[in-house]
Amino acid sequence: MTIRNDALDRLPVRSALPALWQALQDRGAAVLCAPPGTGKTTLVPLALAGLLDPADRQRRVVVAEPRRIAARAAARRMAWLLGEEVGGRVGFTVRGERRVGPRTAIEVVTTGVLLQRLQRDQELTGVDVVMLDECHERHLDADTAAAFLLDVRAALRPELWLLAASATTDAAGWAALLGGADAAGTGTGEESVRSAAGETAVGTVGGTAEQQPVVGFAGDAGEVTAVPDQEVEGAAAPVVTASGVAHPVAVVWAPPERAVRPPHGMRVDPAFLDHVAVVVRRALREQAGDVLCFLPGVGEIGRVAHHLRDLAGSGVEVLQVHGRAPAAVQDAVLAGSSGRRRVVLATSVAESSLTVPGVRVVVDAGLAREPRTDHARGLSALTTVRASQAAARQRAGRAGREAPGTVYRCWSEADDGRLPRWPAPEIAVADLTAFALHCACWGEPDASGLALLDPPPGGAMAAAREVLVAIGAVDGGGRVTDRGARMAGLGLHPRLARALFDGARQVGPRRAAEVVALLSEEPPREYGDDLAAAWRAARRGGDAYAGRWREETRRLVGALRTVEGTTGGADGAHRTDGPPVAGGGRGVGFDDAVAGLVAALAFPERVARARGAGALLMASGTGAELSAGSGLREAEWLAVAVADRPVNAVSARVRLAVVIDEGTARAAASALHATVEEVGWSAERADLVARRVERLGRIELRTRPLSAPDPELVRAGLVEGLRREGLGLLRWSAEARGLRERMAFAHRVLGEPWPDVSDAALLARADEWLAGPLGRARGRADLERVDAGTELGRLLPWATGDAARFAEWVPERIEVPSGSRIRVDYAEEQPVLAVKLQELFGWQETPRIAGGRVPVVVHLLSPAGRPAAVTSDLASFWREGYRSVRAELRGRYPKHPWPEDPTTAEPTRHTTARTRRG
Repeated sequence: MTIRNDALDRLPVRSALPALWQALQDRGAAVLCAPPGTGKTTLVPLALAGLLDPADRQRRVVVAEPRRIAARAAARRMAWLLGEEVGGRVGFTVRGERRVGPRTAIEVVTTGVLLQRLQRDQELTGVDVVMLDECHERHLDADTAAAFLLDVRAALRPELWLLAASATTDAAGWAALLGGADAAGTGTGEESVRSAAGETAVGTVGGTAEQQPVVGFAGDAGEVTAVPDQEVEGAAAPVVTASGVAHPVAVVWAPPERAVRPPHGMRVDPAFLDHVAVVVRRALREQAGDVLCFLPGVGEIGRVAHHLRDLAGSGVEVLQVHGRAPAAVQDAVLAGSSGRRRVVLATSVAESSLTVPGVRVVVDAGLAREPRTDHARGLSALTTVRASQAAARQRAGRAGREAPGTVYRCWSEADDGRLPRWPAPEIAVADLTAFALHCACWGEPDASGLALLDPPPGGAMAAAREVLVAIGAVDGGGRVTDRGARMAGLGLHPRLARALFDGARQVGPRRAAEVVALLSEEPPREYGDDLAAAWRAARRGGDAYAGRWREETRRLVGALRTVEGTTGGADGAHRTDGPPVAGGGRGVGFDDAVAGLVAALAFPERVARARGAGALLMASGTGAELSAGSGLREAEWLAVAVADRPVNAVSARVRLAVVIDEGTARAAASALHATVEEVGWSAERADLVARRVERLGRIELRTRPLSAPDPELVRAGLVEGLRREGLGLLRWSAEARGLRERMAFAHRVLGEPWPDVSDAALLARADEWLAGPLGRARGRADLERVDAGTELGRLLPWATGDAARFAEWVPERIEVPSGSRIRVDYAEEQPVLAVKLQELFGWQETPRIAGGRVPVVVHLLSPAGRPAAVTSDLASFWREGYRSVRAELRGRYPKHPWPEDPTTAEPTRHTTARTRRG
């Protein structure tokens, strides 16, 4: 075994080790900020473990990485530096794979594995140091592990060293968190302390790939500074900042020439991906070295790879790196070039912790995937977002790890300033069900006592608690049950753990594990949207997904036997009582029944019944749609395993489901089954309903009418209907509308005791003025027959005696000099008396109402009934306005009287001739 000291000596972080040692010895916790390529992930653990100096005391070090690919790569790199194979003094453990031995001093694990270990052994027996790498990414597991480790240090193991490490991070926040200072909980962003020397230098080249002088990079090769950061004071943990060889990286802005649609949910505009492929070809022409291209997901990688498939003919190898890629492919990429030039298409797994040898150029699409959860509908999905400025720096740094490089950014310089500074913390946007179970197992059901950079949102925690109570993982107070503790030991989302536990009792451990393995990593799209068909494809498949599926199945069977002592055979023959597996519905085969049962156990609120034309209603009440070509469109019942709801979409989109029958739906979602009597207003039917309903969540299974519903419930339902539909449900005759207008006038002008008859007031007092009709009505039709005017009169102040004077104070009609009784219009702010001009001859004073308080507005009409003048002062009109009206109209209406002095003329409703004959 020969330690590769030459390689170790070239790692710049070596000069930061004395300051780091001092910080950990003094405080037991520290934050390390070191730029990419300095050896942070590999040299620091070797030094902390005492493997570089034979005289040093050996320590057991656990290094937690956010991703499996990073954990494996870090372990292999450290083993290589020691001149050993993985599994000796350096090993790793990731889900489904473990390579450690009795001599292992450094174990690299994923943060998920670390959480599982903490739940089993809170003291981390035998571990001396825990290093949380790439903590800037703010993965939920990493934040949770940090909180638990701080608890361990405070209560059980004060001697345990804790190191948070990253290239770019909120150093002040992490230092306060690790030190227990008051600054903890400030979140990521504004309080960030970042060493300017700790970032790869990036200069700008406008529009071309010409290398120009780049200023501001972090010093000459080999120059390293390492000091406790003076900006973090008080009880905060020390911050050690290492700056090293920071090769300059020139920036080329390469936005699309034509506008492309922004990302929407999981969808990325194909035109934009075509543009990214063009930029990759441009980078190959203009630059030397391998190209690393960042894309948001597997689908986008596949499309760009398709566009670049012809490069193989020119000696360029196109490789795809993502979390689902086979380990052999990932290892080959990290091992370096075999002599051919390479284009590596990667997701964010390549942002940090990894050095891809030979890369001199980065092409950054500027997109990332983040989780989003619709707690109201129980739907979780990834969504495509603009990458943060921190992620863009990390990605650019890949080009400058070994030599000066270039980054092509597929957006404009103007857009760059509008990017978010940091990625959203996963705790703020993700499904928190697994987090809540971890907290419950830890003894902190609401997480209020945990040291977290960002507190969990209250609504998300409440939704998580509901799920955990429903599956029996916690009790009503949030305390973990024995069943919940065993679920937490499976390393699965609690929903899938429930499906594995309960499904194994019905279909056997092997079959339950096979279906749960399908649910834990969604099958490739080419497997289709039928879960049973995907299961069959995985069983016979030889692709990478099928291999991972088989490994996960084996892991789950073993985990189940460990936590439950299950000994059933692989064929599932040990079934006990419970939901049937040989589906009773038409077209439900054995695979469908088994897969359907397990999927429904995992997501009971997603059992769905068809509504026609590919539309479904899930038990949660969420509508869903199957794709146009889906073979599941004829099924009456489905268990929906994967669904998402695109932004602004009315219905969810089903991506993976399986045919079930009603019996399976009832059994798996039994907690949602209820038979209730419903008496109330139905918004959907716009009528009162009184029925007995058997429901599975929001799905109606059986209904029948109630012959004698509770009268009080009927009354309340009718009032609710009036509030929903409005007073227009009642019959409003002209007389009823007139009465309401008069009452409104009285309330406005006279005040109490005259009642308010606005919509809001009438609806609030509906029980009072509609008491009789509400007692007799049984539905909408009865309400539509109610004469509103007859009932409205009940609100007049009869008790005080004022109602008797209503006609006097607010007359319906006013008698004019001609003897006619003219209706007063109260529809406007001021009452209007519209009457033919000739009927008012001799009337000097404008009539007043409301006890003389309010003059009416007189609309003087022509013989044809058209307004000739408007006045509130008749005397003034006769003196000043009548002459001009007379001059204008007497020739047009010669048969009607137009006296020179209207104040002394005889009022009349008739023409001149008829008046003379009379």
